[in-house]
Amino acid sequence: MPKAPAKKKPTVKKSVKKERVSKPKTPGLNEPKRAKVEEVTSRLRIRVRAYESKILDMSVKQIIDTALRYDAKIQGPIPLPTEIKKYTVNRAAFIYKNAREQFEMRVHKRLIDILNPTPKIIESLTNLSLPSGVNIDVKLI
Repeated sequence: MPKAPAKKKPTVKKSVKKERVSKPKTPGLNEPKRAKVEEVTSRLRIRVRAYESKILDMSVKQIIDTALRYDAKIQGPIPLPTEIKKYTVNRAAFIYKNAREQFEMRVHKRLIDILNPTPKIIESLTNLSLPSGVNIDVKLI
């Protein structure tokens, strides 16, 4: 059989890009205004956890009120994702495997940051009495 003539590949011309010359900006025009940033030397990070969200919110409000009493700067409360633990249990033994019950525990969490805490603030927070079922983790960052 005769061979078909080979097809030529199309040639592609490469274009030369021109460089743009940017004009010098005048200072102050079209620049976003920046807020004054205060330096944070230390931070008291409080993580509050509870099974019931209403009790958690009451205890967080109590923490914030005591911190504001001493003119502290506060960030939060920041709600963290709710931790859900699910358990599946057989209702009966052996033969009735399809009969099951499901239980879940929800742990609600909040995060509060106190900027530049004074010793009076730390002392008042340690003397604070919170309802049972509320777990508090305090870190000095």
